[in-house]
Amino acid sequence: MEASAVSKAAGFSTGLAEIVLVVDDVPQTARFYREVIGLTPDGTADDANEEWAWFWAGGLGRSQRIALRNGPLLFEEHSPLPQGERWGRVHYAFSVPRDRLESAVEHVRAHGVEVYGPVALDWMRATSHYFYDPAGNLLEFWSPEPEASTKGEER
Repeated sequence: MEASAVSKAAGFSTGLAEIVLVVDDVPQTARFYREVIGLTPDGTADDANEEWAWFWAGGLGRSQRIALRNGPLLFEEHSPLPQGERWGRVHYAFSVPRDRLESAVEHVRAHGVEVYGPVALDWMRATSHYFYDPAGNLLEFWSPEPEASTKGEER
């Protein structure tokens, strides 16, 4: 692919809109994201049901959201993969300012969740800690060096 085609394609996205995680127990996983991760529900905490729960991943009202789903996803019936193999476990990272990283990690540990790290990511000039949600997804608290974030090099 030509460099000009790559740069044009890279301009289509203006950010991550949502991540939908397929989980077995929406209420349990919703409690984890609300109480352990500290995400704000999109709506009220009572809006979570057996099939769906939505959370803001950034500031309230921003376009970055995480959804928890128990059941088929839109367009799942069009997947070329067999049922049960259409979606896998997910890894994603939350950006955490360096001065809040240790308190974020301690908050997760206080909820009985095992946290792995710190891991120095020299190539990214960042430090990360890893842990799993109740559905088995690998989460990361990713924290760039303060000078890296002021130069626009955040993830």
